[in-house]
Amino acid sequence: MTFKEFRNLYRSDLFRYFGGGRFFYTYFTVPGFKYTFNLRLYQYAASSKIFFPIKAIVLLNLKHIEHRYGIMISRHAQIGKGFYIGHYGTIVVSSKAVIGCNVNISHGVTIGVSNRGNNAGVPTIGDYVYIGPGAKIIGNIHVGNHAAIGANAVVTKDVPDNACVGGVPAKILNMEGSAGYVNRTV
Repeated sequence: MTFKEFRNLYRSDLFRYFGGGRFFYTYFTVPGFKYTFNLRLYQYAASSKIFFPIKAIVLLNLKHIEHRYGIMISRHAQIGKGFYIGHYGTIVVSSKAVIGCNVNISHGVTIGVSNRGNNAGVPTIGDYVYIGPGAKIIGNIHVGNHAAIGANAVVTKDVPDNACVGGVPAKILNMEGSAGYVNRTV
């Protein structure tokens, strides 16, 4: 990752919160942005030729923020621009997960791996997806663009574009998607 790519990613994340331009205010008052910024900073530092002690300091800072806010998003997960963490607490994302652009994640969300069965693997989340509080997305499935995952839903099967799903196991409730939930997109 180049510095220019890092800058574009964190600026797009910042824009999702207040429309951009308020970096220090957002960094010090919004735990979701603070975590996302430090995650992107670590990914940049790990892929560049920065002196090792600086990489270690960046990693230690990320680990501190992880434990403080209860967010565990793997440093190896692929996350698109405009990532938004609405509320912090108990967020877990697998290392091989792929998350698209302009995705909202709420507290209590797990995007995890399934190690056996027909859906062994890790989820792929499309663009403009809203994931409600407590949702669990597990296995080698695809969540389509503009989808909305309801609170406490357990998603173990593919979700088509523009679908709104909920329940245990998750079922399609309607085809209105994430309109109105994912705002200030980049």
